[in-house]
Amino acid sequence: MQKTSKRRAPRTEYTSQNQLSFTGFETPFYNGLDPENRWVVLSSQIPWDELVLLFNKRNPPKKTGRPGLNPRVLIGAVIIKHLLNLDDRETVLQIGENMYLQYFLGYSSYIKRAPFDASLFVDIRKRLGEELIHEMNEKIHEFSKSAPSKKKIKPLPIPLEIW
Repeated sequence: MQKTSKRRAPRTEYTSQNQLSFTGFETPFYNGLDPENRWVVLSSQIPWDELVLLFNKRNPPKKTGRPGLNPRVLIGAVIIKHLLNLDDRETVLQIGENMYLQYFLGYSSYIKRAPFDASLFVDIRKRLGEELIHEMNEKIHEFSKSAPSKKKIKPLPIPLEIW
């Protein structure tokens, strides 16, 4: 019987905090995003245009005052919050720190700050409401069933009751 070897994380020698250099820390950002990342894949599995249209029907943009946030950011933030089982503040922190979550929300490039204040989640939940959330889940479910066979989209792991 052949012994299987375990994959282990590479061992690095201890380096004193006084010797670490932020500028010398290597990152893979110059390579671009991984197309197999779960957030990149999930972003193509969601019918964003239809969800934003539903949102805008119930919450039309105001003609005066400060423009509202992008509806995709609002809807996507709620999806992230529930899929990762995070509280409001942690969701906003994670979005600010993770370039894949920002891609999922439709950002064209990485930004170093939070997209909005965590207290806005209260308003987002009021704007969405149960009926709109149910309609959005139905659209996602329809889209996942009718997707072209080339994409091989699996049904989303977003049950109706998570919102």
